[in-house]
Amino acid sequence: MKLISWNVNGLRACMTKGFNDFLAAEDPDVICLQETKMQREQADFDFAGYTEFWNSAEKKGYAGTAIFTKTEPLNVTYGIGDEQFDCEGRVICAEFPEFYLVTVYTPNAQKELVRIDFRMAFEDKFRAYLERLHETKPVIVCGDMNVAHRRIDIKNAKPNIGSAGFSYEERGKFSELLAAGFVDSFRELYPDAKDAYSWWSYMGKAREKNVGWRIDYFLITEELKKNLADSKILSDVMGSDHCPVELILNFSEENA
Repeated sequence: MKLISWNVNGLRACMTKGFNDFLAAEDPDVICLQETKMQREQADFDFAGYTEFWNSAEKKGYAGTAIFTKTEPLNVTYGIGDEQFDCEGRVICAEFPEFYLVTVYTPNAQKELVRIDFRMAFEDKFRAYLERLHETKPVIVCGDMNVAHRRIDIKNAKPNIGSAGFSYEERGKFSELLAAGFVDSFRELYPDAKDAYSWWSYMGKAREKNVGWRIDYFLITEELKKNLADSKILSDVMGSDHCPVELILNFSEENA
């Protein structure tokens, strides 16, 4: 089973930069999008073979998530049950027979950490939400989590300590999520991989120089480790300031 997650930084813009060609070439079973920046009715396009689920922000042109899936989920829910966060369209959960799949666009703490309190409150509510899901079945979490967890996950660690996305507070909350039973699938398979990033600034030719951050993840609960076949960063794919990340799971009988 192939799952892809991508912060498209505006789906309408990404559609003009090869999104459909990417989708056709990769042919994932499920693709999860973050920062769609649109309501579904704002564009006239069709993704043949996929059922679409959208959670758009109330504010036009802001945030938003979507899930496109070939297999009809058992159930789909939107948000985490708290209006201060849910009005921004940051979470969708699709239930499948083997697991819950949650896509998230975690709030950015912003320059000078002006939104760090909002971010910290979201982190706690979101983790509690995931823990409730995990009481029923395994959970996969994917998306732009807006944090580089360790120094290996960011090109220039030292000057960015305390900055949004690499603050002690945000990194600490990510550690709490892992401690709650989640596994960083990429680091599980590639613990020492360096220069592996999923986001680059548009400034200073950062992507050309690979001056990046790894802030997009597939996290899985411990019981799915036996099904983990691969976790990839598709850094050659253009169309956004983020690149897609991919999770391959094997649910063959020997791994059941």
